[in-house]
Amino acid sequence: MDQLWAWLAAVPWWGWLLIFLAIIAIKDIFFTPAHTIKHNFPIVGHLRYWLESIGPELRQYFVANNREELPFNRIERGWIYASAKKENNYKGFGTDRDVYAHHHIFIKNQMLAYKLNKEHPNATDNSFLPCAKVMGLYNGRKKPFRPGSAINVSAMSFGSLSAAAVRSMNIGVSKSSAFHNTGEGGFSPHHAMGGDVVFHFGTGYFGVRNQDGTFSMDKMKEPVANNPTIKAIEIKLSQGAKPGKGGVLPGKKITKEIAEIRGVPRGKDVLSPPTHSAFGTVSELFDFIETIAEETGLPVGIKGAIGKTDMWEELADLMVERGKGPDFITVDGGEGGTGAAPPSFADHVSLPWVYGFSSVYSIFRKRNICERIVFIGSGKLGFPAKGAMAFAMGADCINVAREAMMSIGCIQAQICHTNRCPSGVATQSNWLQKGINVPLKSDRLAQYFKTFRKELIEITHAAGYEHPCQFTMQDIQMNVDDDFLHADLKSTYDYEKARVTFAGMQELYDCQYLGGKSQVTA
Repeated sequence: MDQLWAWLAAVPWWGWLLIFLAIIAIKDIFFTPAHTIKHNFPIVGHLRYWLESIGPELRQYFVANNREELPFNRIERGWIYASAKKENNYKGFGTDRDVYAHHHIFIKNQMLAYKLNKEHPNATDNSFLPCAKVMGLYNGRKKPFRPGSAINVSAMSFGSLSAAAVRSMNIGVSKSSAFHNTGEGGFSPHHAMGGDVVFHFGTGYFGVRNQDGTFSMDKMKEPVANNPTIKAIEIKLSQGAKPGKGGVLPGKKITKEIAEIRGVPRGKDVLSPPTHSAFGTVSELFDFIETIAEETGLPVGIKGAIGKTDMWEELADLMVERGKGPDFITVDGGEGGTGAAPPSFADHVSLPWVYGFSSVYSIFRKRNICERIVFIGSGKLGFPAKGAMAFAMGADCINVAREAMMSIGCIQAQICHTNRCPSGVATQSNWLQKGINVPLKSDRLAQYFKTFRKELIEITHAAGYEHPCQFTMQDIQMNVDDDFLHADLKSTYDYEKARVTFAGMQELYDCQYLGGKSQVTA
């Protein structure tokens, strides 16, 4: 035995390496027939699979150029990171975009920009930008709500995101006067850190479901009664990543806490149905909205990715006929989002945001009922120029999801659905999410929102306006195609945005901070 240990101790390091590689080669040749490359090229085959697994990281850091990568290119990610850290997000030597490319947008600046006086709210707070409209005011809800920020956190559930990420976002929105959409995973303790909340549920009714999976009004009313930070309720009809297909939360991401909050068994994949059981027609959806609003007193809205518009026409007709309806409508782009989806859905089902929003908004515009509704845009709009375009098309608020994730550390690894998110944002691994410094990350989300709003306000002033709600469709031009080189949004999408009632930033400031008038008065 002593001689054996002496012999082992005498083996040099490279000898052990050769032995280790020999064992791998034997395993590859004789014990892994399912992997042809590993069998035919032992050892080297492992390198191939490893390089493939880190392909997104290699491309985004070393291969792709600044404007090439999707979903978000290096310039876009860099702007978010720098804005969140309050670093220099400027660039020099002119644009590196192809300004003649299809869908490139141009914001028409005014010869004499809007001029602030010393008493103007933006002279002292250059990121002050509340929503110009009030959710639920027209319909007479008991607790109408004016969002304190025109930029907010979109629907991302606890379960899809980690507890640390949700806490960071909720604290971050409280620091920036924004709201936090819960996503369809239910209201968790991590959503109760002080930020305004929009309670969101989908076809699975997680957090508001009976044991048989149907909707429970009592369970809906309970968190609303116990948490005054819940300001509105959103019913998800569909989402950009997979409209018409239910969501999936892998069993390995379902912890004991998530199972209790959602009301589902632990350790099993949770599949949301593709459709709602609480209603099956547009008329029933209308009644469902009104019932929830009456029971809770809160504004109630709907969220959908847009395809066919016949049911949206029916909803708009019902709103004209009955004088009620959803208090807000969130239009999600088919560009997809944080939800995992089959490529066939993510790539091809539902319209991109600009097409979907213009299709739906024009339906309500033709019936002259846009003033009743707060329109929310969601779909890669987390940048000031895109925000200006969205407001010009009729959006009143913008919700951001992946951009918010990046502000707290997401590196676009694109493995959100695997529970192996390296930044700890989209995983339930305790070890991985411990890397999230919640106080620091909440500051960064808040700073991203403030920087976004500051630059959007600056663009607005350059166009001669005080608030982005004043943008018209003639203020934005877009490259269309070779036969019709460029045109304003009105010519491109064939409708005119409805005028938004706006008395001035000073009145919004008085409502929000001075208490001179109710925060929710128009």
